Amino acid sequence: LQFVESGGGFVQPGGSLRLSCAASGFTLDGYSIGWFRQAPGKAREGVACISRRGIVTNYRDSVKDRFTVSRDDPDNTMYLRIDSLKPEDTAVYYCAAHWDSRPTICYLDDEGGYHYWGQGTQVTVSS
Repeated sequence: LQFVESGGGFVQPGGSLRLSCAASGFTLDGYSIGWFRQAPGKAREGVACISRRGIVTNYRDSVKDRFTVSRDDPDNTMYLRIDSLKPEDTAVYYCAAHWDSRPTICYLDDEGGYHYWGQGTQVTVSS
């Protein structure tokens, strides 16, 4: 049971990336899902989440209007598109699946409720 992440890399400020997270060994549509990041020397923080069926999304204030979370349940994959990248977006990004399967809620801050985690993908923003 795992996620396989891809899409990270080195990007100049103002650029865009799309991170992908493919689930393996379980069906993604049974979970709400989230994206987290951990910058050097800082605690991991939730940046975006999406409920089952994509009914609800939530974003940390610092990334609103630049980050877009989505899910493709038939492909068992979730995505995080990041636009207008800033140097402060530099971090390792993780995807995760939360146990709460209600379609009207997702969690930015309940790390303990996320059962499955990706291995992380590095995003570096620099000129």
